[in-house]
Amino acid sequence: MNAPIHATQLLSLAAPETSSTDVDPVETAEWREAFVALLHTHGPERARWMLDELARLARAQRIGWQPELATPYANTVPVDRQAPFPGDLAIEERIGALMRWNALAMVVRANQAYGELGGHIASYASAADLFETGFHHFFHGRTDAHRGDLVFFQPHSAPGVYARAFLEGRLSEDDLAHYRQEITAPLKGAKGLSSYPHPWLMPDFWQFPTGSMGIGPISAIYHARFMRYLTHRGLLNCEGRKVWGFFGDGEMDEPESMSALTLAARERLDNLVWVVNCNLQRLDGPVRGNGRIIDELEKLFAGAGWNVVKLVWGSDWDGLFARDTDGALLRAFAETVDGQMQTFAAKDGRFNRDHFFGQNEALQRLAQGMTDEQIDRLKRGGHDLVKIHAAYAAAAAHRGQPTVILAHTKKGYGMGTAGQGRMTTHSQKKLDEADLIGFRNRFNLPLSDEQATSLAFYKPAEDSPEMRYLRERRAALGGALPQRRTDCATLPVPPLESYARFATEAAGKEMSTTMAFVRLLGNLLKDGELGPRIVPIVADEARTFGMANLFKQVGIYSSVGQRYAPEDIGSVLSYREAIDGQILEEGISEAGAIASWTAAATSYSVHGLAMLPFYIYYSMFGFQRVGDAIWAAADQRARGFLLGATSGRTTLGGEGLQHQDGSSHLVAATIPNCRAWDPAFAGEMAVIVDAGMREMLVEQRDVFHYITLMNENYAQPDVPESAHDDLLRGGWRYDGWQRPEGAPTATQRVTLLGSGAILTEVVKAAQALSMEGIEATVFSITSWSELSREGLACEARLLTSEAAAVTVEPFVTRLLAASEGPVIAATDYVRAVPEAIRAYVPEGRRYLTLGTDGFGRSDTRAALRDFFGVDAAAIATAARRMLGAAVV
Repeated sequence: MNAPIHATQLLSLAAPETSSTDVDPVETAEWREAFVALLHTHGPERARWMLDELARLARAQRIGWQPELATPYANTVPVDRQAPFPGDLAIEERIGALMRWNALAMVVRANQAYGELGGHIASYASAADLFETGFHHFFHGRTDAHRGDLVFFQPHSAPGVYARAFLEGRLSEDDLAHYRQEITAPLKGAKGLSSYPHPWLMPDFWQFPTGSMGIGPISAIYHARFMRYLTHRGLLNCEGRKVWGFFGDGEMDEPESMSALTLAARERLDNLVWVVNCNLQRLDGPVRGNGRIIDELEKLFAGAGWNVVKLVWGSDWDGLFARDTDGALLRAFAETVDGQMQTFAAKDGRFNRDHFFGQNEALQRLAQGMTDEQIDRLKRGGHDLVKIHAAYAAAAAHRGQPTVILAHTKKGYGMGTAGQGRMTTHSQKKLDEADLIGFRNRFNLPLSDEQATSLAFYKPAEDSPEMRYLRERRAALGGALPQRRTDCATLPVPPLESYARFATEAAGKEMSTTMAFVRLLGNLLKDGELGPRIVPIVADEARTFGMANLFKQVGIYSSVGQRYAPEDIGSVLSYREAIDGQILEEGISEAGAIASWTAAATSYSVHGLAMLPFYIYYSMFGFQRVGDAIWAAADQRARGFLLGATSGRTTLGGEGLQHQDGSSHLVAATIPNCRAWDPAFAGEMAVIVDAGMREMLVEQRDVFHYITLMNENYAQPDVPESAHDDLLRGGWRYDGWQRPEGAPTATQRVTLLGSGAILTEVVKAAQALSMEGIEATVFSITSWSELSREGLACEARLLTSEAAAVTVEPFVTRLLAASEGPVIAATDYVRAVPEAIRAYVPEGRRYLTLGTDGFGRSDTRAALRDFFGVDAAAIATAARRMLGAAVV
């Protein structure tokens, strides 16, 4: 709290709650007086020891009691323990006021010109001081001596970050004038400023995409853990670096925001600091109108093992707390719910005098001598630079736990009757002239009435005290933030034949593509240069995918090593954890695993160190379950591999509806920088992995690869080098299947396309048809989406070409032109997947798609393929019917 609680306050705090049940008040007073005496005589450490001892005694006696996790509604850092404020308070307040104004002007100007652009004023108004204190004193930029802190900014507060970049000279006035106009801005010589933090759209500016609520919090945790992983494995020393996350109290309702709190505590991530902006308002109204969100979050974080720092009241309250010897303030706060606190934020000093301080005589006495304006100016902790600095300093110095700062603010702070604390404030995008003048006056801005009402941007002279201070503080901390960098050394990839000859020259050996991938991965891990940079990631399915052999080879990462003798210690595939272990085994948490993958896949930009993550999982639990997180990774320009194992709707037969994937390739195709592959053969998979590694690590292209794998064993053919180029474009002619002896001379021809698990059924169908005098040409389609994208690109070139007679023919059109007859395409996915290339089938050729539309079932592979009509018999029947129709 703001000051140490006096003995008299301690003796009175619980009186209202306990008096009705206290059977012996005299004895109670003696116990309380004894504790206060112990505290004052021997200090906090002895007092804590005694409380712990009493708690142990209570547990031993089984009385059914445990300490309350919530503390009084006051500051955690007392006045006498505040770190000295090292800055110039007056200058920082003036700089903060300028940031607020330029952010407000940016949004309001955009909406005056184009009402549909949207934007947010109130969020940054509440967070401005939280951001600026970090910028002035805590956020390190990346230098040779310090690799930089990671800062996750609350997305709706993006205008404030742009406003700072404007003063720093990183953005121009024209850039600010084109907020949320990313298409039209370049036409006018300006930068388009994205709505929220989007690295894909502003690749030199934003580091982390946080626009989708809940993705930022879980990502911050796993980035902090990945920094420890890099340090423990000796790849990069991340000591002294922090991950700062700024999130809203309403955002804490997202499951992803809370799902990894215990991991952060278990890993003792004291390099992680969250600042939860508790302005008590969601988009539509109070976060916990009938409760107190700060109390709720304190219990949640403390229970999860975090260090909790409450930043509730500003310095103006210190005197009130010091005079409040009987605890009236704390009792009043304990009885005030957030809905009422929001009303206090929206009203003026007179209202607060009457309705808060007017509740009882004790509170009235505290307010005596204060004017209504002084009451109106009583700050919440999140708007007091001195208190914010004290909280940040305490968090930065804390060891052994992650820290959350629960900062009490007002949404729309300073917006007066136009928006402060009002239900509608989140959607406030326009202010009238009186409101603008009022805002100018509230923050003493150096603007004339005309400048204020015309929403003129303001930048002090370059030699002004404010600008000098701004530059000096950032220079001392390593430069401007946010800033995304991509200066990363290339990483050599070994020759394909050195690690994957078993797959490309399989010579008919039976294996599944999953088995082949695990073997390939094991070989890559042995490479001296690339191997240490590989990050295998699983969501508690390593044994399912046959990866148990990697436990001994590279170990499972654990920040504490292995403190037990595993049950299977004597076996060849025994479980092994190690502080320098390489596998990230994330437990049953796809959200956690994809967050880990994102941290590794963006290491090249975040840390300047290229890493190569391979995350393997049940394909149904990828894009369907964590699609939003994958989209955010794409925004962050991730580089790595996602492996959807046991893919397809008929591959994982017995598991049923929820486990059978028929749509992941459809979703993957919607992500522009995701290259999706459905290889049928181990050799195809190896060629794709090899090309992907070179694309990401050598060419350093901002793409990632999704590869589906199967658990079905079948004979694997050689994949000749002559086919590599075609299969990497999406498909190749497969002539390696055996035509049955005695097949008659062909009188009709058909073309069969297949991918993944269903290509073997296509081959069987081709063999059956050949016995009927029907010659089939078989194509292995490695990527429907790559073929479709190339076709769309050809169409675009055709439309934009100035040459009237130009002809641009898609690759798949040329590929199929070497075959004859109707075309039948079969996959283990919904028909929309192969339908993606219909427009590029050669003219005059009929095209039929077979797929697994609908919900999955539990049964054998054979039964499922028959049920969905994608087995050899169904494919052959479709071919006969297509040929019959063609003859007619």
